[in-house]
Amino acid sequence: MAPQLLQRLRRRRRPEPDAMTLGEHIAELRNRVLVALAFFIVAAFVSWFLYPSIVHALQHPYCQIVPKGSSCKFFITGPLDGLALHIKISAYGGLFLSSPVILWEIWRFITPGLRRNEKRYAIPFILASITLFSIGAGLAFFTFPHALGFLIRIGGPSLQQIFDPVKYLSLIVAMMTIFGLTFLFPVVLVALELAGVLKPASLASWRRWAFVLILLGAAVITPSGDPVSMLVLAVPLYAFYEISIVIGRLVRRSR
Repeated sequence: MAPQLLQRLRRRRRPEPDAMTLGEHIAELRNRVLVALAFFIVAAFVSWFLYPSIVHALQHPYCQIVPKGSSCKFFITGPLDGLALHIKISAYGGLFLSSPVILWEIWRFITPGLRRNEKRYAIPFILASITLFSIGAGLAFFTFPHALGFLIRIGGPSLQQIFDPVKYLSLIVAMMTIFGLTFLFPVVLVALELAGVLKPASLASWRRWAFVLILLGAAVITPSGDPVSMLVLAVPLYAFYEISIVIGRLVRRSR
């Protein structure tokens, strides 16, 4: 029975995108959304039970900067704040754990519409995007104690800091998301070079302006506003700018 089922599955071929009707496209999109949603719900359910460990990990940057012997516990002021934090952490954790499946479903939906040479570039772009986003988010988490210390010091010694965990979580997630998205900068540049919108020679001639704009952009989009986080974001971005020029030249030569 099992060999016959495998043979049937092998014989079934996915229809070409040009041969699919609008209803079939919508049905396929619905199925892939349902699969991604199911994995997200399961991952969020798992994150619900991992809540204490996740909170402890997110609390670590705060505990690094408090004086020795002081408590780094969070404080809530409303009866529903604890539940709201639990739900947010479960949602964020579910999105993180299910992201490989979600990306896979997106990839499988758009793959039939790509040409062979486009598929050849698509996989490296997806892998590079996931890697760079993870590096950016990890770098934001690593530099968050400096950002938090800056925000505490700028308030002055007369203020007693009592952190709301919901606002704390929003800040650290915002920093990790912004750092992760900005680390996709080289992917966008290389894609524009491959599409012929930008040329490596043009990017090379814009170096000075790019350096200034990257510094200004890092200062504006860094949520904490501290100079350490700004430089940690700006320096890799400019390095990515130079790497994008080199990659663009190599791709043009290979063509």
